[in-house]
Amino acid sequence: MKKINKLNYSKAALFAGAAALMALTPNTHAQSSVDALLNKLEQKGVLTVDEAQALKTENRQDATNDFNTAFNSKFPMPDWVTGYKLSGDFRGRFDDMNSHNAAVIDRERLRYRLRVGLQVNMKDDLEVGFRLASGDNSQGNPSSPLSNNQTMAGDGSKKLLYIDTAYGKWTPIHNDDWKLAATIGKMVQPFDASYMVFDPDYTPEGGALQATYKFNDSQSLRFNAAAFVLDEIKASARDPFMYGGQVLWDSKWTPKIGTTLGISAYDIVNKEGFTATPYDTNLGNTTNTLGGFVYNYNPVVVSGSVTYTLDSFPLYTGAFPIKLAGEYMNNPGAPSNNEGWWAGVTFGKSGKKGTWDLSYRYQRLEADAWWDQVVDDDNAAAFPTSATAAGLAGGTNIKGHLIKLNYSVFDSLTLSFTCYVNDLINNPYPTAKTDALHAMADIMWKF
Repeated sequence: MKKINKLNYSKAALFAGAAALMALTPNTHAQSSVDALLNKLEQKGVLTVDEAQALKTENRQDATNDFNTAFNSKFPMPDWVTGYKLSGDFRGRFDDMNSHNAAVIDRERLRYRLRVGLQVNMKDDLEVGFRLASGDNSQGNPSSPLSNNQTMAGDGSKKLLYIDTAYGKWTPIHNDDWKLAATIGKMVQPFDASYMVFDPDYTPEGGALQATYKFNDSQSLRFNAAAFVLDEIKASARDPFMYGGQVLWDSKWTPKIGTTLGISAYDIVNKEGFTATPYDTNLGNTTNTLGGFVYNYNPVVVSGSVTYTLDSFPLYTGAFPIKLAGEYMNNPGAPSNNEGWWAGVTFGKSGKKGTWDLSYRYQRLEADAWWDQVVDDDNAAAFPTSATAAGLAGGTNIKGHLIKLNYSVFDSLTLSFTCYVNDLINNPYPTAKTDALHAMADIMWKF
């Protein structure tokens, strides 16, 4: 009994000492120094894992409250504002593109991406947010809708920031069973879709509805619908729009096994408004002499995944997921070359310190399966414009492999390597090589 009491008294003293350290240490150093102390006490067996985690959580909450109090004193907000979140990331990249086509100039570029945004939460379930991001306008055009990369060039010239997102959101329903949210503006695309459907940097403009219905803790349905403005043409009342709808069924069958099944449909209307697309960043679609659509683009997409989670895995922190996934697309608006599909596997999941993931995917996206201007622009091949000239570009009419590795050194720092090995499906110039290798090495800080 004396030993137990002595241990309890020691823990009480340690708790008091840690609390005092939190109070006395300046905010800029408090969290790291206190966490280091608590980790050491946990390793020595003085504190349990739960006790150490409780103190870490309290430390972080105190630091957050101190920051919010200081921020409010300098930048007072209206009474209806309940909170705000500043976030963003910076990514440095080495980018290499090459081909066996002798007309293609192999390129090695140093690039970076900066994104920073603010989310403001208000009473009555309202939210407003925006994000600014870098972008490359070196070609004399507005920044690409599919990339926030800035190439290091121009003798240190000043670079531009663009509005990447700017939106208002209302979530009128959010209870144990239902959640419904409406968004208007320029937004992160609202569909749970792969890079074969939408490039990850594509932030469309328009309106979206998103809903979730939970049957129970293991089964739920998600509904996504949106209408996007593609262009505004002052000489016409028939502006091009994109519409889309999606239903996804998420299931957790056991603590180790989960699945997702989905079906989506998209449609581009008033396509005749496009004499040429507003920003030609990808290639592949069948077009007329003016660069406009020949066929309709209204594909149906079916997707599915199954995830099995191991309790542990060598050189990995925490539970280890293994995910098999795939997607199939068919566009009835084109008579041929109208299918796309991919299948792949992912081991692990990065994002937290000591975690990583390794994935492989094979993809085949035919020329008129979907609009080439919204799909992954990094998934590139060599497109011959004549028998002797070619350039590398993303888009459709491409088949090939993707290998990706991510490792999170810290919660805030992730290293990545990505490699595409591709070729054209149909080559208009059979004597010209169309293969391409696109490799990227990234280091990304997030906050």
